[in-house]
This record gives sequence, C-alpha cells and structure tokens, in this order.
Amino acid sequence: MNFLGFRNWFDSLSNCSHLVIAGPCSAESEEQVLDTARQISKIEQVKVFRAGVWKPRTSPNDFEGVGEIALKWLKKVKSETGLLTCVEVATSKHVEKCLENDVDIFWVGARTVANPFSVQSIADVLKGVDKPVLIKNPINPDLKLWVGAIERIYKAGINKIAAIHRGFYPFEDTRFRNIPKWEIPIELKTLFPNLQIITDPSHIAGKIELIKEVASQALCMNVDGLMIETHNNPKVALSDASQQLTPLQLDVLLKELKFRKEQIINKELLSDLQNWRFQIDSLDFQMLELLSKRMEIVEKMGKYKEERNMSVFQLERWKEIRATRIKAGEELGLDSDFVKKILQIIHNQSIIAQSKNK
Repeated sequence: MNFLGFRNWFDSLSNCSHLVIAGPCSAESEEQVLDTARQISKIEQVKVFRAGVWKPRTSPNDFEGVGEIALKWLKKVKSETGLLTCVEVATSKHVEKCLENDVDIFWVGARTVANPFSVQSIADVLKGVDKPVLIKNPINPDLKLWVGAIERIYKAGINKIAAIHRGFYPFEDTRFRNIPKWEIPIELKTLFPNLQIITDPSHIAGKIELIKEVASQALCMNVDGLMIETHNNPKVALSDASQQLTPLQLDVLLKELKFRKEQIINKELLSDLQNWRFQIDSLDFQMLELLSKRMEIVEKMGKYKEERNMSVFQLERWKEIRATRIKAGEELGLDSDFVKKILQIIHNQSIIAQSKNK
C-alpha cells in the first residue's frame, strides 16, 4: 500500500517538518471554539484545529458533544483563522454532515476502529472523497485490528491516510492514562514504512504534567506529527479537563520540544537496532509497572496474614507458583533456569515485603 499521498498533502501546506494538530477535546460553545482557535492560530507550528463534535462516551450521563451545530462553528474557525479543521467521525452520518460543512480532515477514533462494521460503513461513504483520514489505534493493543481499519479506508480509494498512536487501555493502574506500548507503532511503521504516524500525547498522558515527556519520546521515535488537546479554559472543560493545555502552555511546549529534521532522524534513529532498543525500553517500563502493582497486592496479603496470625511463607503455594510459571515460560520459549531465577528474586522480595508487618 502506498501512503505517500498524505506526506505529499502535508508538504504542500508548509515547510514544517511535523504536522501539529491542536484544539479542544470537545466543542462546547461557539465562544469557546472560536476563542481557542484564535489563540492557537498565533502559534506558527499549528496547521490544523481539532474539536470533538460527537463524543463516544462510556456513560450516557457524560457530555457527548453538542453535535452538528459545532460544524458551523468550525466553518467560522477556518474562515477567520485559516486553520484546517479536523473532526472525529464514528458513523456514515457523521461523515456526510462533515462533508456538507466542508470539514478538511476526518479521524476515526479508537472505539470505532475496534468495530470493523463501523469502519466499513465509514469507508463506504468516503469512496471518491479526496480528504485526509487519520486512523487511531484501537483501545486494546491489537495491531491486526489497527491494520485492518487502515486497509478498509485505503480500499475505499483514500490515498491520504495517516495513523494516530494514542496509547492502549491499561488493565492495571499506571502513571499514564493509556500505555504507550511504543513497540506497536514501531511494528506498524515496519510494516508500512511510508505510512505517516502522529502521536496523541494527551490521551497517552492523561494529565498535562506528562504531556511533554510523551511528546519528546514520540519525536525521538521519528513520528510525523502530534495531536495535542488544547482548551481556552481547561478548568471548566466538559471532558478530559486534566489533559488539556491552554494555548499559552501549548506554545511553550512546542518551543521546548526538539523537532528534528527528517533526513537526520532517518540516519540516526531508524536503524533496526535503535527500533529494537525502543521496543525493549517500552516493554521494560511495562514490566516495572506490573511488578509495582504486584508488590502492592503482596503488601495487602501481608497485612491480611498478620491480622489472622498466618505464616508469611507457605510452601505449597510456592511450589504451585514455581510449577505453573515455569511451565508457562517454557511454552513461551523461555529457558526454565532463567524463569526460576526471576521467580526466586520476586518471591524473596515478596517475603521481605510481607514480613514488614510481623
């Protein structure tokens, strides 16, 4: 598949090395949208204004967007500021309404990507449409599902396609809202070297104090752009208030980030060795977060045993752990002695942690 259409489209916009998309999580009012857009338009690096018009939410009690009326506000944004507009579409009806209101760019959200029927209905209505489409990764770390969504849009005749890496749902508590799992976008880039990848540090971070860290890591990995949620007054935002920057904070962030030239990045950072190192780093941090969560549970067990005057070390349980984990490791191709050593270290630390209560 040839995805150079998006690169050529972006190159025609400006001489910027990276595409920066910014705007509020949700379009809440005409005043909020226009004020945010006017401030963002003063930031030279930002070329696209994003806003959620229809918000797919877990609970119907949460703010689900104002709907079609916001498309009129986005028309004013484009007219007044010259910024291109970008809207999430989850149904064929959304696409039709956006086309009627001359929205410039569509993005398919994580929840929608998880449903091939939804993606196909969007692809069907996009046939013959010459507009860029951005496709977010699914909520769960399923590379095939992400690739499938990209393929469906591509087969609709869309040649301006980019992927958005927005992280993956964590099943355990982590410091990020969504785990980056950098190894997955790296694998996507390996499969499709000319596919542009944009990172959404807002949804990965979940809080503004982590956005710079995530954005910096993304740029080190040669992503082609950033999508950053920006609101004129995040404190009163109706959705995702904790992860939205003000336009001033966005301006400061973009000045602090190091946007490297593509040709230099390609030579220095796109070797197989460097990509593998990034994948190892990502997996190591995930292991540490899981170990931390495990130790939290171990400490709870220690208190439970102390309250009931139970011994910390229980031989039969330890035998069960060793047998089941070693077998699972062997099935995964891991050396049994290696697994035994790791288990022994973890178990010893668990005993120490539980003994603190004695």
